[in-house]
Amino acid sequence: MIQTIDLRGLTPSRAEFLDLVPRAVTDVSVAQGAAEALIDDVRERGAAALRAQAVRFDGAEAASIRVPQSDIDDAVATLDADVRAALEEAIDRVRSATAAQIPPAQSTVLGDGAVVEQRWQPVDRVGLYVPGGKAVYPSSVVMNVVPAQAAGVESIALASPPQVEFGGRVHPTILGAAGLLGITEVYAMGGAGAIGALAYGVSDIGLEPVQIITGPGNVYVAAAKRLVRGRTGIDSEAGPTEILIIADETANARYVAADLVSQAEHDELAAAVLVTNSPAFADEVRLELEGCANSTLHSERVLVALRGQQSAIVLVDDLAAAARFSDAYGPEHLEIQVADSDAVLAGIHSAGAIFIGAYAPVSLGDYLAGSNHVLPTGGQSRFSSGLGAYTFLKPQQVIRYDRDALEAVSQNIHALATSENLPAHAEAVAARFPR
Repeated sequence: MIQTIDLRGLTPSRAEFLDLVPRAVTDVSVAQGAAEALIDDVRERGAAALRAQAVRFDGAEAASIRVPQSDIDDAVATLDADVRAALEEAIDRVRSATAAQIPPAQSTVLGDGAVVEQRWQPVDRVGLYVPGGKAVYPSSVVMNVVPAQAAGVESIALASPPQVEFGGRVHPTILGAAGLLGITEVYAMGGAGAIGALAYGVSDIGLEPVQIITGPGNVYVAAAKRLVRGRTGIDSEAGPTEILIIADETANARYVAADLVSQAEHDELAAAVLVTNSPAFADEVRLELEGCANSTLHSERVLVALRGQQSAIVLVDDLAAAARFSDAYGPEHLEIQVADSDAVLAGIHSAGAIFIGAYAPVSLGDYLAGSNHVLPTGGQSRFSSGLGAYTFLKPQQVIRYDRDALEAVSQNIHALATSENLPAHAEAVAARFPR
């Protein structure tokens, strides 16, 4: 069902590890041409292009591209009571955890009259994308909106594809989640065209361009985000979801198998990886996977993901090697289920989110942990972080020097400006101190 990669007895270098990690074959560039054509179409024809793309890709023209407030209000009023309670709890928890991500303003005094202030300013306007496709993601509404609000963003536009099942309207659960968060600007549009619309604006529906676009999507959405980067900021080019579990013989094989299946459920290209130093435990998990994968609702999708080249059980000599493998992989979700989790955690430097112990499954993080589930995929956690309030903040330095403080460093400025052959730099300072 799932391949085994045996690394026992090997000590791969960092570069060799990168070649050994299992990955799905996903090349965003193959979708770039199509995404560019869709973006250009929206720039040229505006709402007409969005309507045509909705029919072509979503099977239904949007009833209204800009969702009326009455539809949002109705969606809130008709939300399933249990779903509403869960969303409200998730909102509260994510708000609490996100509040810790707001850096305080700082002042550094470098001498009398010489102060550098550090402040964090929110961007003015953001566009948040919530995909349709194989599932409905009200949780993604929460995970995108709450950090933007925590950062102090004043203008938020949310886009989600129109649904055939609901007459070309955005899924009511998505609208209900948006309404609970006070979002009033929602657009029924999806895919690369929606990303282009958010980046460049669409005047005939009153959509103003945004400064940052966040949220997951398919390969065309990822390609579109790559194309508009520079025109607007983006969070990341999200790819298929992935889970890596480091476990030893003390872990519960059924829990581990269930967690692997939970992420394989997302997509046929989802990656499910177990790294263990125990061959006997690996065999236990393999047996449990048979039952879990075949009995779950989306078993066909799960089985494709588990059998894919991106999923594996990896055997290593010890847990230190497991940590090194994980760091080379750079997982979106990392679970650590071992006897001494702190010892393994000390060796981990790259992961989108880390779940410790038998009772912190990734499913918890998807919904109610309080952490954010918009995380870097495809190894990007080796150099980037998940979505947070900081995504929507711009650090700025404010410099305050009085006359004496500038004079105290004027000779140093003159020396450096002269060494770089930029005499006007030195002259700008000297002008303030005529002899």
